[in-house]
Amino acid sequence: MTRSPQVIAIILLLSLCSCYRILPSDGGGQGSIRTDARPVNPNDIALPAGYTAEVVATGLTFPTSIAFDAQGRIYVIEAGYAYGEVFLEPKLLRVEPDGSLATVATGQKNGPWTGVTYEKGYFYVAEGGQKEGGKILRISPNGTISSLIDDLPTKGDHHTNGPVVGPDGYLYFGLGTATNSGVVGPDNYDFGWLKRHPDFHDIPCKDVILAGQNYTSEIPLGPESEVQTTGAFSPYGTPTTKGQIVKGSVPCSGSVLRISPEGGEPELVAWGFRNPFGLAFNAAGTLYVSDNGYDVRGSRPVWGTGDYLWQVKQGQWYGWPDFSGHLNFDGDKFSPPGEKGPKAVLADHPNQPPSPTASLGVHSSSNGLDFSRSDSFGYKGQAFIAQFGDMAPGVGKVLAPVGYKVVRVDVENGTVTEFAANKGKKVAPASKLKTGGLERPVGLKFSPDGQSLYIVDFGIMETGENGPTPILKTGVIWKISKTENQ
Repeated sequence: MTRSPQVIAIILLLSLCSCYRILPSDGGGQGSIRTDARPVNPNDIALPAGYTAEVVATGLTFPTSIAFDAQGRIYVIEAGYAYGEVFLEPKLLRVEPDGSLATVATGQKNGPWTGVTYEKGYFYVAEGGQKEGGKILRISPNGTISSLIDDLPTKGDHHTNGPVVGPDGYLYFGLGTATNSGVVGPDNYDFGWLKRHPDFHDIPCKDVILAGQNYTSEIPLGPESEVQTTGAFSPYGTPTTKGQIVKGSVPCSGSVLRISPEGGEPELVAWGFRNPFGLAFNAAGTLYVSDNGYDVRGSRPVWGTGDYLWQVKQGQWYGWPDFSGHLNFDGDKFSPPGEKGPKAVLADHPNQPPSPTASLGVHSSSNGLDFSRSDSFGYKGQAFIAQFGDMAPGVGKVLAPVGYKVVRVDVENGTVTEFAANKGKKVAPASKLKTGGLERPVGLKFSPDGQSLYIVDFGIMETGENGPTPILKTGVIWKISKTENQ
Protein backbone atom coordinates (compact mmCIF):
# COMPACT_ATOMS: atom_id res chain seq x y z
CA MET A 1 0.00 0.00 0.00
CA THR A 2 1.37 3.42 -0.97
CA ARG A 3 1.04 6.10 1.66
CA SER A 4 0.46 9.72 0.73
CA PRO A 5 3.09 12.34 1.64
CA GLN A 6 0.63 13.77 4.19
CA VAL A 7 0.28 10.42 5.97
CA ILE A 8 4.04 9.92 5.97
CA ALA A 9 4.50 13.38 7.48
CA ILE A 10 1.97 12.63 10.24
CA ILE A 11 3.67 9.32 11.07
CA LEU A 12 7.07 11.04 11.20
CA LEU A 13 5.74 13.79 13.44
CA LEU A 14 4.14 11.29 15.85
CA SER A 15 7.39 9.32 15.92
CA LEU A 16 9.43 12.41 16.72
CA CYS A 17 7.01 13.46 19.46
CA SER A 18 7.15 9.97 20.96
CA CYS A 19 10.96 10.02 20.93
CA TYR A 20 10.96 13.48 22.46
CA ARG A 21 8.79 12.33 25.36
CA ILE A 22 10.93 9.24 26.01
CA LEU A 23 14.45 10.65 25.68
CA PRO A 24 15.98 12.44 28.69
CA SER A 25 16.92 16.10 28.59
CA ASP A 26 20.58 16.83 27.82
CA GLY A 27 21.12 20.56 28.27
CA GLY A 28 24.48 22.25 28.47
CA GLY A 29 24.29 22.59 32.23
CA GLN A 30 23.13 19.03 32.85
CA GLY A 31 25.04 15.80 33.35
CA SER A 32 28.75 15.69 34.05
CA ILE A 33 29.79 19.33 34.45
CA ARG A 34 33.22 20.50 35.59
CA THR A 35 32.65 22.91 38.50
CA ASP A 36 35.85 22.74 40.57
CA ALA A 37 37.99 24.92 38.29
CA ARG A 38 37.88 26.67 34.95
CA PRO A 39 40.89 26.50 32.64
CA VAL A 40 40.80 28.94 29.75
CA ASN A 41 42.28 28.25 26.33
CA PRO A 42 41.48 30.45 23.30
CA ASN A 43 42.61 27.65 21.00
CA ASP A 44 39.52 25.67 22.04
CA ILE A 45 37.26 28.23 20.31
CA ALA A 46 36.38 27.74 16.64
CA LEU A 47 36.37 31.00 14.66
CA PRO A 48 36.19 31.90 10.97
CA ALA A 49 39.50 31.79 9.12
CA GLY A 50 41.59 34.87 9.82
CA TYR A 51 40.28 35.53 13.32
CA THR A 52 41.92 34.85 16.66
CA ALA A 53 40.80 34.85 20.30
CA GLU A 54 42.62 35.90 23.42
CA VAL A 55 41.84 36.16 27.13
CA VAL A 56 41.51 39.66 28.60
CA ALA A 57 40.45 38.92 32.19
CA THR A 58 39.44 35.94 34.34
CA GLY A 59 38.08 35.31 37.83
CA LEU A 60 34.94 37.42 37.44
CA THR A 61 31.73 36.58 39.30
CA PHE A 62 28.60 36.81 37.13
CA PRO A 63 29.87 39.39 34.59
CA THR A 64 27.19 40.58 32.17
CA SER A 65 28.27 43.62 30.15
CA ILE A 66 31.22 45.70 29.04
CA ALA A 67 31.83 49.38 28.25
CA PHE A 68 34.66 51.67 27.19
CA ASP A 69 35.37 55.15 28.56
CA ALA A 70 36.58 58.16 26.57
CA GLN A 71 40.18 56.90 26.80
CA GLY A 72 39.20 53.47 25.50
CA ARG A 73 39.73 51.75 28.84
CA ILE A 74 37.67 48.60 29.48
CA TYR A 75 35.02 48.34 32.19
CA VAL A 76 32.85 45.38 33.14
CA ILE A 77 29.93 44.91 35.52
CA GLU A 78 29.36 41.96 37.81
CA ALA A 79 25.65 41.23 38.15
CA GLY A 80 25.47 40.67 41.91
CA TYR A 81 22.55 38.28 41.41
CA ALA A 82 22.12 35.04 39.49
CA TYR A 83 19.30 32.57 39.04
CA GLY A 84 19.58 30.08 41.83
CA GLU A 85 18.82 32.93 44.26
CA VAL A 86 22.44 33.98 44.77
CA PHE A 87 22.55 37.57 46.08
CA LEU A 88 25.88 39.43 46.08
CA GLU A 89 26.91 43.06 45.71
CA PRO A 90 27.02 44.13 42.05
CA LYS A 91 30.15 45.96 40.94
CA LEU A 92 31.54 48.19 38.21
CA LEU A 93 35.14 47.15 37.58
CA ARG A 94 37.91 48.61 35.46
CA VAL A 95 40.03 46.07 33.63
CA GLU A 96 43.70 47.05 33.84
CA PRO A 97 46.14 46.32 30.99
CA ASP A 98 47.54 43.32 32.88
CA GLY A 99 44.06 41.82 33.30
CA SER A 100 43.68 42.74 36.96
CA LEU A 101 40.43 44.29 38.16
CA ALA A 102 39.95 47.59 40.01
CA THR A 103 36.61 48.29 41.71
CA VAL A 104 35.05 51.60 40.63
CA ALA A 105 31.62 51.28 42.30
CA THR A 106 29.72 48.78 44.43
CA GLY A 107 25.93 48.62 44.44
CA GLN A 108 23.26 47.22 46.72
CA LYS A 109 21.90 43.67 46.66
CA ASN A 110 19.15 44.55 44.20
CA GLY A 111 20.71 43.04 41.10
CA PRO A 112 21.26 41.78 38.62
CA TRP A 113 23.18 44.56 36.94
CA THR A 114 22.51 43.49 33.36
CA GLY A 115 23.99 46.20 31.15
CA VAL A 116 26.32 49.19 31.12
CA THR A 117 27.10 51.99 28.68
CA TYR A 118 29.33 55.06 28.84
CA GLU A 119 28.27 58.49 27.66
CA LYS A 120 29.78 61.96 28.24
CA GLY A 121 31.68 61.16 31.40
CA TYR A 122 29.21 58.82 33.11
CA PHE A 123 28.44 55.12 33.21
CA TYR A 124 24.77 54.16 32.95
CA VAL A 125 23.78 50.81 34.42
CA ALA A 126 20.57 48.78 34.36
CA GLU A 127 19.84 47.41 37.82
CA GLY A 128 17.54 44.40 37.52
CA GLY A 129 15.58 44.99 40.70
CA GLN A 130 15.09 41.49 42.09
CA LYS A 131 14.38 42.80 45.60
CA GLU A 132 13.30 46.44 45.30
CA GLY A 133 12.34 46.93 41.66
CA GLY A 134 14.50 47.95 38.73
CA LYS A 135 16.56 51.11 38.36
CA ILE A 136 18.62 52.99 35.82
CA LEU A 137 21.77 54.16 37.60
CA ARG A 138 24.29 56.86 36.73
CA ILE A 139 27.81 56.26 38.04
CA SER A 140 30.52 58.91 38.00
CA PRO A 141 34.17 58.01 37.32
CA ASN A 142 34.89 58.25 41.05
CA GLY A 143 32.17 55.70 41.82
CA THR A 144 29.31 57.93 43.00
CA ILE A 145 26.00 56.21 42.26
CA SER A 146 22.71 58.05 41.67
CA SER A 147 19.37 56.78 40.37
CA LEU A 148 17.70 58.29 37.30
CA ILE A 149 14.57 56.19 37.82
CA ASP A 150 13.62 53.46 40.27
CA ASP A 151 10.76 51.16 41.27
CA LEU A 152 10.59 49.68 37.78
CA PRO A 153 8.31 46.58 37.65
CA THR A 154 11.04 43.94 37.30
CA LYS A 155 10.97 41.98 40.55
CA GLY A 156 10.04 38.77 38.74
CA ASP A 157 11.49 36.31 36.25
CA HIS A 158 13.08 38.97 34.05
CA HIS A 159 14.75 42.25 34.76
CA THR A 160 15.62 45.80 33.74
CA ASN A 161 18.03 45.53 30.79
CA GLY A 162 20.22 47.77 28.64
CA PRO A 163 20.75 50.69 28.54
CA VAL A 164 21.95 52.08 25.21
CA VAL A 165 22.19 55.68 24.00
CA GLY A 166 20.11 56.50 20.95
CA PRO A 167 20.81 59.01 18.17
CA ASP A 168 18.47 61.41 20.00
CA GLY A 169 20.66 61.30 23.11
CA TYR A 170 18.09 59.41 25.18
CA LEU A 171 18.79 56.24 27.15
CA TYR A 172 16.84 53.27 25.81
CA PHE A 173 16.30 50.25 28.06
CA GLY A 174 14.18 47.10 28.29
CA LEU A 175 11.89 45.77 30.98
CA GLY A 176 11.34 42.02 31.07
CA THR A 177 8.08 40.37 32.05
CA ALA A 178 7.30 39.11 35.54
CA THR A 179 6.23 35.71 34.24
CA ASN A 180 6.87 33.25 31.46
CA SER A 181 3.61 33.81 29.59
CA GLY A 182 1.40 36.22 31.53
CA VAL A 183 0.14 34.10 34.43
CA VAL A 184 1.72 33.90 37.90
CA GLY A 185 2.17 30.29 38.94
CA PRO A 186 4.30 27.63 40.64
CA ASP A 187 7.37 28.33 38.49
CA ASN A 188 7.50 31.84 39.94
CA TYR A 189 7.40 30.38 43.42
CA ASP A 190 10.34 28.16 42.48
CA PHE A 191 12.22 31.19 41.14
CA GLY A 192 11.93 32.70 44.62
CA TRP A 193 10.35 36.06 43.89
CA LEU A 194 6.72 35.06 44.54
CA LYS A 195 7.64 34.37 48.16
CA ARG A 196 9.03 37.92 48.49
CA HIS A 197 6.37 39.68 46.41
CA PRO A 198 3.12 37.64 46.54
CA ASP A 199 1.09 40.42 44.87
CA PHE A 200 3.51 41.06 41.99
CA HIS A 201 2.34 40.40 38.41
CA ASP A 202 2.69 41.64 34.84
CA ILE A 203 1.53 45.16 33.94
CA PRO A 204 0.35 46.01 30.39
CA CYS A 205 1.58 49.24 28.80
CA LYS A 206 -1.89 50.08 27.50
CA ASP A 207 -5.40 48.97 28.45
CA VAL A 208 -6.09 45.35 27.50
CA ILE A 209 -9.30 43.30 27.39
CA LEU A 210 -8.98 39.80 28.84
CA ALA A 211 -10.44 36.62 27.35
CA GLY A 212 -11.18 35.20 30.81
CA GLN A 213 -8.68 32.31 30.59
CA ASN A 214 -7.84 31.12 34.11
CA TYR A 215 -5.40 28.52 35.44
CA THR A 216 -5.30 26.48 38.62
CA SER A 217 -2.18 25.66 40.60
CA GLU A 218 -1.04 24.85 44.11
CA ILE A 219 1.67 26.79 45.98
CA PRO A 220 2.39 26.76 49.73
CA LEU A 221 2.28 30.54 50.23
CA GLY A 222 0.32 30.31 53.46
CA PRO A 223 0.47 27.84 56.38
CA GLU A 224 -0.96 25.22 54.06
CA SER A 225 -1.05 24.58 50.35
CA GLU A 226 -4.29 25.13 48.54
CA VAL A 227 -5.41 25.24 44.93
CA GLN A 228 -5.69 28.77 43.54
CA THR A 229 -7.17 30.11 40.31
CA THR A 230 -5.22 32.83 38.53
CA GLY A 231 -5.79 34.88 35.39
CA ALA A 232 -3.44 36.90 33.21
CA PHE A 233 -2.04 40.26 34.36
CA SER A 234 -3.27 39.50 37.88
CA PRO A 235 -1.79 38.61 41.28
CA TYR A 236 -1.52 34.95 42.14
CA GLY A 237 -4.87 33.59 43.23
CA THR A 238 -6.90 36.24 41.37
CA PRO A 239 -9.20 34.89 38.64
CA THR A 240 -10.30 37.02 35.69
CA THR A 241 -13.47 37.24 33.62
CA LYS A 242 -14.14 37.51 29.90
CA GLY A 243 -14.26 41.15 28.85
CA GLN A 244 -12.43 42.36 31.96
CA ILE A 245 -10.32 45.45 31.28
CA VAL A 246 -6.87 45.74 32.83
CA LYS A 247 -5.61 49.30 32.85
CA GLY A 248 -2.25 49.95 31.29
CA SER A 249 0.47 52.16 32.69
CA VAL A 250 4.09 53.13 32.07
CA PRO A 251 6.52 51.74 33.18
CA CYS A 252 5.22 48.31 32.22
CA SER A 253 6.21 44.70 31.63
CA GLY A 254 7.82 43.48 28.43
CA SER A 255 8.60 46.92 27.08
CA VAL A 256 11.29 49.16 25.68
CA LEU A 257 11.33 52.62 27.26
CA ARG A 258 13.49 55.69 26.96
CA ILE A 259 14.53 58.36 29.44
CA SER A 260 16.69 61.47 29.43
CA PRO A 261 20.25 61.00 30.80
CA GLU A 262 19.24 63.64 33.33
CA GLY A 263 16.25 61.61 34.52
CA GLY A 264 12.53 62.36 34.35
CA GLU A 265 9.49 60.38 33.30
CA PRO A 266 10.03 57.35 31.06
CA GLU A 267 8.45 57.25 27.61
CA LEU A 268 7.08 54.12 25.93
CA VAL A 269 8.89 53.10 22.75
CA ALA A 270 7.36 49.66 22.10
CA TRP A 271 5.86 46.72 24.01
CA GLY A 272 4.75 43.10 23.73
CA PHE A 273 8.24 41.67 24.26
CA ARG A 274 8.97 38.88 26.74
CA ASN A 275 12.50 39.71 27.82
CA PRO A 276 14.12 42.42 25.67
CA PHE A 277 17.68 41.87 26.86
CA GLY A 278 20.08 43.21 24.24
CA LEU A 279 19.52 46.65 22.70
CA ALA A 280 21.65 48.22 19.98
CA PHE A 281 21.37 50.86 17.25
CA ASN A 282 22.89 50.17 13.86
CA ALA A 283 24.76 52.76 11.81
CA ALA A 284 21.51 54.03 10.31
CA GLY A 285 20.12 54.76 13.79
CA THR A 286 17.61 51.87 13.81
CA LEU A 287 17.01 50.15 17.14
CA TYR A 288 17.19 46.36 17.37
CA VAL A 289 16.35 44.17 20.36
CA SER A 290 17.13 40.54 21.21
CA ASP A 291 14.14 38.93 22.90
CA ASN A 292 14.08 35.67 24.91
CA GLY A 293 11.25 33.32 23.91
CA TYR A 294 8.81 31.36 26.07
CA ASP A 295 9.65 28.39 28.27
CA VAL A 296 7.81 25.11 28.83
CA ARG A 297 6.98 25.85 32.47
CA GLY A 298 4.36 27.25 34.80
CA SER A 299 0.59 27.31 34.53
CA ARG A 300 0.70 28.27 30.83
CA PRO A 301 3.66 26.45 29.24
CA VAL A 302 4.58 27.24 25.65
CA TRP A 303 6.61 24.79 23.56
CA GLY A 304 8.99 25.23 20.66
CA THR A 305 9.30 29.02 20.45
CA GLY A 306 12.64 30.50 19.51
CA ASP A 307 14.34 33.68 20.61
CA TYR A 308 14.03 36.61 18.23
CA LEU A 309 15.85 39.64 16.92
CA TRP A 310 13.41 42.51 16.38
CA GLN A 311 13.63 45.78 14.54
CA VAL A 312 11.88 48.15 16.91
CA LYS A 313 9.31 50.66 15.67
CA GLN A 314 7.72 53.36 17.76
CA GLY A 315 4.40 52.35 19.34
CA GLN A 316 4.43 48.79 17.98
CA TRP A 317 3.16 45.79 19.99
CA TYR A 318 5.26 42.66 19.42
CA GLY A 319 2.86 39.93 20.52
CA TRP A 320 3.56 38.81 24.08
CA PRO A 321 1.71 37.01 25.70
CA ASP A 322 -0.41 35.65 22.80
CA PHE A 323 2.04 35.39 19.90
CA SER A 324 5.45 33.96 19.20
CA GLY A 325 7.02 35.91 16.40
CA HIS A 326 4.03 36.75 14.20
CA LEU A 327 2.21 33.46 14.97
CA ASN A 328 -0.71 33.52 17.38
CA PHE A 329 -1.66 30.98 20.04
CA ASP A 330 -4.82 29.28 18.82
CA GLY A 331 -4.81 26.22 21.07
CA ASP A 332 -2.94 24.02 18.59
CA LYS A 333 0.37 25.77 17.99
CA PHE A 334 3.14 25.58 20.55
CA SER A 335 1.57 22.77 22.60
CA PRO A 336 4.00 20.66 24.66
CA PRO A 337 4.06 17.06 23.38
CA GLY A 338 0.99 15.26 24.67
CA GLU A 339 -0.51 18.39 26.24
CA LYS A 340 -2.94 21.09 25.22
CA GLY A 341 -1.56 24.22 23.63
CA PRO A 342 -1.85 27.71 25.11
CA LYS A 343 -4.97 29.73 24.34
CA ALA A 344 -5.09 33.50 23.95
CA VAL A 345 -5.48 35.41 27.22
CA LEU A 346 -6.35 38.66 25.43
CA ALA A 347 -9.76 39.09 23.81
CA ASP A 348 -8.39 41.69 21.43
CA HIS A 349 -4.88 42.46 20.26
CA PRO A 350 -3.36 45.94 19.80
CA ASN A 351 -2.08 45.05 16.32
CA GLN A 352 -0.85 42.12 14.26
CA PRO A 353 2.78 41.66 15.35
CA PRO A 354 5.39 42.02 12.62
CA SER A 355 7.68 39.22 11.55
CA PRO A 356 10.97 39.20 13.46
CA THR A 357 14.19 40.22 11.75
CA ALA A 358 15.64 36.81 12.62
CA SER A 359 14.64 33.67 14.48
CA LEU A 360 17.23 32.28 16.88
CA GLY A 361 17.58 28.97 18.69
CA VAL A 362 14.82 27.63 20.96
CA HIS A 363 16.07 28.13 24.56
CA SER A 364 19.34 29.64 23.25
CA SER A 365 18.94 32.65 25.59
CA SER A 366 20.11 35.12 22.96
CA ASN A 367 21.19 38.15 24.96
CA GLY A 368 23.93 40.75 24.39
CA LEU A 369 23.81 42.54 21.03
CA ASP A 370 26.04 44.86 19.01
CA PHE A 371 26.72 45.75 15.36
CA SER A 372 29.96 45.49 13.44
CA ARG A 373 30.81 48.88 11.97
CA SER A 374 34.30 48.21 10.64
CA ASP A 375 35.36 46.89 7.24
CA SER A 376 38.66 45.83 8.78
CA PHE A 377 36.88 43.54 11.28
CA GLY A 378 34.41 42.37 8.67
CA TYR A 379 30.69 41.71 8.45
CA LYS A 380 30.00 45.44 8.60
CA GLY A 381 26.37 46.18 9.39
CA GLN A 382 25.64 42.71 10.75
CA ALA A 383 24.37 42.09 14.27
CA PHE A 384 26.40 39.96 16.66
CA ILE A 385 24.53 38.19 19.48
CA ALA A 386 25.82 36.40 22.58
CA GLN A 387 23.91 33.21 23.34
CA PHE A 388 23.97 32.34 27.04
CA GLY A 389 22.72 28.82 26.42
CA ASP A 390 19.82 26.72 27.60
CA MET A 391 18.72 26.45 31.23
CA ALA A 392 17.23 22.97 30.80
CA PRO A 393 15.47 21.26 32.42
CA GLY A 394 13.88 24.27 34.14
CA VAL A 395 12.89 25.90 30.83
CA GLY A 396 11.84 22.62 29.28
CA LYS A 397 13.55 19.59 27.83
CA VAL A 398 16.29 19.82 25.19
CA LEU A 399 17.88 16.81 23.52
CA ALA A 400 21.24 18.56 23.09
CA PRO A 401 22.80 21.81 24.32
CA VAL A 402 21.47 24.96 22.65
CA GLY A 403 23.36 28.26 22.45
CA TYR A 404 26.74 28.69 24.20
CA LYS A 405 28.15 30.66 21.30
CA VAL A 406 28.17 33.94 19.41
CA VAL A 407 26.21 34.24 16.17
CA ARG A 408 26.02 36.95 13.54
CA VAL A 409 22.84 38.02 11.78
CA ASP A 410 22.48 39.63 8.37
CA VAL A 411 19.58 41.94 9.22
CA GLU A 412 18.77 42.41 5.53
CA ASN A 413 17.67 38.80 5.06
CA GLY A 414 17.58 37.28 8.56
CA THR A 415 20.35 34.76 7.93
CA VAL A 416 21.93 33.53 11.18
CA THR A 417 25.52 32.23 11.05
CA GLU A 418 27.69 30.80 13.81
CA PHE A 419 30.69 33.04 14.50
CA ALA A 420 32.36 31.76 17.68
CA ALA A 421 31.70 28.38 19.31
CA ASN A 422 33.67 25.70 21.08
CA LYS A 423 35.44 23.07 19.03
CA GLY A 424 34.07 19.55 19.38
CA LYS A 425 31.50 17.11 18.08
CA LYS A 426 28.70 19.31 19.40
CA VAL A 427 28.33 22.91 20.52
CA ALA A 428 28.31 22.96 24.31
CA PRO A 429 29.87 24.88 27.20
CA ALA A 430 33.49 24.19 28.03
CA SER A 431 32.51 22.71 31.41
CA LYS A 432 30.55 19.97 29.64
CA LEU A 433 33.18 19.39 26.94
CA LYS A 434 36.00 19.49 29.53
CA THR A 435 37.88 22.08 27.47
CA GLY A 436 39.00 25.66 28.03
CA GLY A 437 36.75 27.57 25.63
CA LEU A 438 33.51 29.52 25.95
CA GLU A 439 31.11 28.86 28.81
CA ARG A 440 28.04 31.14 28.72
CA PRO A 441 28.46 34.22 26.50
CA VAL A 442 26.01 36.81 27.86
CA GLY A 443 27.24 40.16 26.54
CA LEU A 444 29.43 41.56 23.80
CA LYS A 445 30.60 44.88 22.45
CA PHE A 446 32.88 46.11 19.71
CA SER A 447 35.81 48.29 20.72
CA PRO A 448 35.46 52.04 20.04
CA ASP A 449 37.56 51.72 16.88
CA GLY A 450 35.51 48.72 15.72
CA GLN A 451 38.62 46.59 15.33
CA SER A 452 37.89 43.99 18.01
CA LEU A 453 34.90 42.18 19.50
CA TYR A 454 34.86 41.70 23.27
CA ILE A 455 32.77 38.84 24.65
CA VAL A 456 31.55 38.75 28.25
CA ASP A 457 31.38 35.14 29.44
CA PHE A 458 29.17 34.75 32.52
CA GLY A 459 30.90 31.60 33.73
CA ILE A 460 29.81 28.14 34.78
CA MET A 461 26.19 27.48 35.68
CA GLU A 462 25.14 23.96 36.46
CA THR A 463 21.44 23.18 36.02
CA GLY A 464 19.39 20.31 37.35
CA GLU A 465 16.10 19.27 38.85
CA ASN A 466 16.72 21.52 41.87
CA GLY A 467 17.42 24.59 39.77
CA PRO A 468 20.54 26.42 38.62
CA THR A 469 23.81 26.55 40.54
CA PRO A 470 26.09 29.36 39.33
CA ILE A 471 29.79 29.06 40.16
CA LEU A 472 31.60 32.14 41.49
CA LYS A 473 34.79 33.52 39.96
CA THR A 474 34.46 31.60 36.69
CA GLY A 475 33.60 34.57 34.45
CA VAL A 476 35.91 35.57 31.59
CA ILE A 477 36.33 38.42 29.09
CA TRP A 478 37.47 37.32 25.64
CA LYS A 479 38.72 39.45 22.75
CA ILE A 480 38.25 38.46 19.10
CA SER A 481 40.39 40.17 16.47
CA LYS A 482 40.99 39.76 12.78
CA THR A 483 44.55 38.84 11.89
CA GLU A 484 44.36 38.67 8.12
CA ASN A 485 42.03 39.36 5.21
CA GLN A 486 39.19 36.91 4.67
